Amino acid sequence: MIKFTRPLIFLQTSKCIHTSDRMPKKKGQVKANKGEASCESKATTTTGPVVLNKDGSHSIIIQAKPGAKHNSITDISSESVGVQIAAPPLDGEANTTLVKYLALVLNVRKSDVSLDRGSRSRSKIVKIMADKLSLDDIVTKLTAEMER
Repeated sequence: MIKFTRPLIFLQTSKCIHTSDRMPKKKGQVKANKGEASCESKATTTTGPVVLNKDGSHSIIIQAKPGAKHNSITDISSESVGVQIAAPPLDGEANTTLVKYLALVLNVRKSDVSLDRGSRSRSKIVKIMADKLSLDDIVTKLTAEMER
Protein backbone atom coordinates (compact mmCIF):
# COMPACT_ATOMS: atom_id res chain seq x y z
CA MET A 1 0.00 0.00 0.00
CA ILE A 2 1.31 3.44 -0.96
CA LYS A 3 0.98 6.33 1.49
CA PHE A 4 1.19 9.95 0.42
CA THR A 5 2.75 12.46 2.76
CA ARG A 6 0.67 15.39 1.48
CA PRO A 7 -2.64 15.28 -0.41
CA LEU A 8 -3.03 16.99 -3.76
CA ILE A 9 -4.49 20.45 -3.43
CA PHE A 10 -7.50 21.19 -5.59
CA LEU A 11 -9.32 24.46 -5.02
CA GLN A 12 -12.60 25.30 -6.67
CA THR A 13 -11.22 28.54 -8.00
CA SER A 14 -7.82 27.32 -9.19
CA LYS A 15 -6.12 24.37 -10.78
CA CYS A 16 -3.10 23.80 -8.60
CA ILE A 17 -1.03 20.62 -8.50
CA HIS A 18 2.17 20.41 -6.54
CA THR A 19 4.74 18.56 -8.60
CA SER A 20 6.36 17.12 -5.49
CA ASP A 21 3.13 15.18 -4.87
CA ARG A 22 2.98 13.57 -8.30
CA MET A 23 4.03 9.99 -8.64
CA PRO A 24 6.76 9.14 -11.16
CA LYS A 25 5.50 7.72 -14.45
CA LYS A 26 7.99 4.88 -14.60
CA LYS A 27 9.71 2.89 -11.91
CA GLY A 28 12.99 4.51 -10.93
CA GLN A 29 12.16 7.86 -12.53
CA VAL A 30 12.99 10.88 -10.36
CA LYS A 31 10.39 13.53 -9.61
CA ALA A 32 11.12 16.80 -11.41
CA ASN A 33 10.99 20.24 -9.76
CA LYS A 34 10.74 18.86 -6.26
CA GLY A 35 8.86 21.18 -3.98
CA GLU A 36 7.79 23.68 -6.67
CA ALA A 37 4.19 24.23 -7.59
CA SER A 38 2.89 24.56 -11.12
CA CYS A 39 -0.21 26.66 -10.62
CA GLU A 40 -2.27 28.46 -13.18
CA SER A 41 -4.91 30.15 -11.14
CA LYS A 42 -8.23 31.02 -12.72
CA ALA A 43 -8.98 33.46 -9.92
CA THR A 44 -7.19 36.75 -9.58
CA THR A 45 -8.98 38.43 -6.69
CA THR A 46 -11.20 37.02 -4.01
CA THR A 47 -13.36 38.46 -1.29
CA GLY A 48 -14.59 35.53 0.77
CA PRO A 49 -17.04 33.51 -1.31
CA VAL A 50 -17.01 36.01 -4.20
CA VAL A 51 -14.23 35.54 -6.75
CA LEU A 52 -13.13 37.62 -9.76
CA ASN A 53 -12.06 35.32 -12.61
CA LYS A 54 -9.45 36.14 -15.24
CA ASP A 55 -12.10 36.38 -17.95
CA GLY A 56 -13.80 39.26 -16.09
CA SER A 57 -16.69 37.23 -14.73
CA HIS A 58 -17.45 36.75 -11.05
CA SER A 59 -18.11 33.48 -9.23
CA ILE A 60 -20.09 33.16 -6.02
CA ILE A 61 -19.87 30.02 -3.88
CA ILE A 62 -23.40 29.24 -2.71
CA GLN A 63 -24.65 26.90 0.03
CA ALA A 64 -28.25 26.30 -1.09
CA LYS A 65 -31.08 25.44 1.26
CA PRO A 66 -34.08 24.47 -0.91
CA GLY A 67 -37.64 24.06 0.35
CA ALA A 68 -37.79 27.26 2.43
CA LYS A 69 -40.89 29.44 2.83
CA HIS A 70 -39.34 32.36 0.97
CA ASN A 71 -36.11 33.31 -0.83
CA SER A 72 -33.49 34.93 1.38
CA ILE A 73 -29.78 35.14 2.07
CA THR A 74 -29.14 33.65 5.48
CA ASP A 75 -25.41 34.18 6.02
CA ILE A 76 -22.21 35.26 4.33
CA SER A 77 -19.15 33.45 5.62
CA SER A 78 -15.59 33.23 4.38
CA GLU A 79 -16.46 29.95 2.63
CA SER A 80 -19.89 30.47 1.06
CA VAL A 81 -23.10 32.46 0.87
CA GLY A 82 -26.07 30.70 2.47
CA VAL A 83 -29.24 31.08 0.39
CA GLN A 84 -32.70 29.77 1.27
CA ILE A 85 -34.69 28.90 -1.84
CA ALA A 86 -38.48 28.75 -1.95
CA ALA A 87 -38.62 25.84 -4.38
CA PRO A 88 -38.29 22.08 -3.95
CA PRO A 89 -35.08 20.41 -5.15
CA LEU A 90 -36.91 18.59 -7.93
CA ASP A 91 -36.34 18.82 -11.69
CA GLY A 92 -34.02 21.81 -11.34
CA GLU A 93 -36.72 24.08 -9.88
CA ALA A 94 -34.48 25.20 -7.02
CA ASN A 95 -31.62 25.98 -9.43
CA THR A 96 -33.90 28.09 -11.64
CA THR A 97 -35.29 29.93 -8.63
CA LEU A 98 -31.76 30.53 -7.30
CA VAL A 99 -30.62 32.08 -10.60
CA LYS A 100 -33.72 34.32 -10.77
CA TYR A 101 -33.31 35.39 -7.13
CA LEU A 102 -29.61 36.25 -7.50
CA ALA A 103 -30.34 38.21 -10.68
CA LEU A 104 -32.98 40.18 -8.76
CA VAL A 105 -30.67 40.81 -5.77
CA LEU A 106 -27.69 41.85 -7.90
CA ASN A 107 -29.87 43.88 -10.29
CA VAL A 108 -28.60 42.14 -13.44
CA ARG A 109 -30.33 40.25 -16.25
CA LYS A 110 -31.14 36.57 -15.71
CA SER A 111 -29.03 35.76 -18.76
CA ASP A 112 -25.98 37.23 -16.95
CA VAL A 113 -26.36 34.72 -14.10
CA SER A 114 -25.68 31.03 -14.69
CA LEU A 115 -25.08 27.95 -12.61
CA ASP A 116 -21.45 26.96 -13.19
CA ARG A 117 -21.17 23.91 -10.91
CA GLY A 118 -23.30 21.94 -8.49
CA SER A 119 -26.56 21.38 -10.35
CA ARG A 120 -27.31 18.32 -8.20
CA SER A 121 -25.61 19.46 -5.00
CA ARG A 122 -26.32 21.97 -2.25
CA SER A 123 -22.85 23.46 -2.76
CA LYS A 124 -23.00 25.48 -5.97
CA ILE A 125 -20.89 27.93 -7.91
CA VAL A 126 -22.84 30.65 -9.68
CA LYS A 127 -21.17 32.68 -12.44
CA ILE A 128 -22.03 36.36 -12.95
CA MET A 129 -21.12 37.75 -16.38
CA ALA A 130 -22.01 41.42 -15.70
CA ASP A 131 -19.00 43.65 -16.39
CA LYS A 132 -20.43 46.68 -14.59
CA LEU A 133 -20.32 44.96 -11.16
CA SER A 134 -17.22 44.90 -9.00
CA LEU A 135 -16.44 42.51 -6.14
CA ASP A 136 -17.35 45.18 -3.60
CA ASP A 137 -20.67 45.87 -5.34
CA ILE A 138 -21.62 42.19 -5.23
CA VAL A 139 -20.65 41.79 -1.57
CA THR A 140 -22.48 45.01 -0.66
CA LYS A 141 -25.67 43.93 -2.43
CA LEU A 142 -25.57 40.44 -0.89
CA THR A 143 -25.01 41.93 2.60
CA ALA A 144 -27.83 44.44 2.14
CA GLU A 145 -30.19 41.63 1.11
CA MET A 146 -29.14 39.53 4.09
CA GLU A 147 -29.85 42.38 6.54
CA ARG A 148 -33.27 43.04 4.97
